[in-house]
Amino acid sequence: MSLIDRRLFTHMNWALLGCVLLLFFAGAGNLYSASGMRLEDGITVSSFYQRQMIWGLIGLAAMLLSITFDYRQLRNLAWPLFLITFILLAAVPVIGLTVNGAKRWLPLGVLNFQPAELAKLTVLILGARLLSRDGRPLGWGEFLRILLVGIIPAVFIIAQPDLGTTLNLLLLLGGMILFHGLKSGVLKSCLVAVPCMLPLLWFSMKDYQRQRILTFLDPSNDPRGAGYHIIQSQIAIGSGQIWGKGFLEGTQSQLRFLPEKHSDFAMAVYGEEWGFVGCIALLILFCLFLLTIFNTVVEAKDRFGSMLAVGVFFYFFWQILINMGMIIGLMPVVGIPLPFISYGGSATLINFALVGIVLNVSMRRFMFKS
Repeated sequence: MSLIDRRLFTHMNWALLGCVLLLFFAGAGNLYSASGMRLEDGITVSSFYQRQMIWGLIGLAAMLLSITFDYRQLRNLAWPLFLITFILLAAVPVIGLTVNGAKRWLPLGVLNFQPAELAKLTVLILGARLLSRDGRPLGWGEFLRILLVGIIPAVFIIAQPDLGTTLNLLLLLGGMILFHGLKSGVLKSCLVAVPCMLPLLWFSMKDYQRQRILTFLDPSNDPRGAGYHIIQSQIAIGSGQIWGKGFLEGTQSQLRFLPEKHSDFAMAVYGEEWGFVGCIALLILFCLFLLTIFNTVVEAKDRFGSMLAVGVFFYFFWQILINMGMIIGLMPVVGIPLPFISYGGSATLINFALVGIVLNVSMRRFMFKS
């Protein structure tokens, strides 16, 4: 191994890698339980678990691939990747698969791929490229130009419909913009414009999406309909009490009272089986995970690498915050999964790839000066 290879290996963010592996294996065990159903002759496991393990191996390969090249090469790939994503998103309405009334996936043989997940990666890379060109706060011209990078894919994604991914995409880009900085006039105008746009957003939603907001305000108003998800999730978490019921012993999940237990409400399964103590342990692990990413933001030696790590930080931060708030009724149900815990093949692939980019930045932080 050459000197440069040894140096890269030495400066890898091992704490981040350890957190990711712990989260993935915790999610794999939780998904095994969530995809199971208790029968008289034992427990049968659905195919969700097997497919997630396949995607996990693909994701690990993507993470390894993401650390093999100099991350600064992503600057030149930003626009081509954005164009590819645009083409894939445009293909979804034409050849995409419809599942539960939503057309979001492109068929890839045994597995299906969701281009909206790729959009998060490409928006992050292109946003980092545009924001790293100048360290001064953004004026109106640059702000609108960068905002358009997120709005274009968001238009395709919201039409699928996928409110959760659209929200995560815009929050990701918004976090990067705020971290970079805005001129005072632009910031004040945004603080006024965002509340004024909420009525327009409300009337642009579909009926079921508006019902989710109303259900969030009062789940008991429709306990067998729109409020069923939140009520059952709260029952599952509450029934876990302090220490939980034990692995594969959750009644709400094993007896199929809890809907979407393998995806959006996977954390409710975890809370029922491992209780308050287990939830706190997982929350601490997520906090350490985010902290190790932010350390890379601080230690990066060039603006592009720092903005890449910032984007990854906000990508995971918003998903963790919204999903955990959603399952306990503090936020509306918007279909945002919990990273590495919820089922999702495309999401798992992108999650590992983004972690690989952060590892890439941390490994090369001593190779050059800003």
